[in-house]
Amino acid sequence: MPFGRRDEGQISVLILGLFLLVTALVLGAIDVTAAQLARMRLLDTADAVALDAADALDEQSAYQQGLGDRVALTDASVRQSATDLLARTPRPVGVSDWAVVPHTGSPDGATAVVTVSGHADLPMTGWFLQSLGGGVTITVTARARAPLG
Repeated sequence: MPFGRRDEGQISVLILGLFLLVTALVLGAIDVTAAQLARMRLLDTADAVALDAADALDEQSAYQQGLGDRVALTDASVRQSATDLLARTPRPVGVSDWAVVPHTGSPDGATAVVTVSGHADLPMTGWFLQSLGGGVTITVTARARAPLG
């Protein structure tokens, strides 16, 4: 048996290994892209919800203290407005579930801070992550103000 014949067929194993590595990288890149797109869609929705919530006038505060130079906001008015608008908004592609997070509110009475959390659908490995009992949850925060002057 000649010396070079022992390595016969070894290149097939190398090619198979490289093919599996490249396939895993491509599938991972597809899922990372899907998660980023879901994050951007959630952020767009959170921005729209925050803009709407910035106009959620707290009537009791407005009647008691007047308007001044800004819309009077409370945590409750911002949360209610955000929850209502999110319930009416169709979920974007790539997001299977979403909700307004309890941190939503108005820390200073003038800024609406809306935090939305959603579950991203991953096209390649989503089924595997679901079988492990997990998934990809994305949380985004948007802020908006509604000055009157």
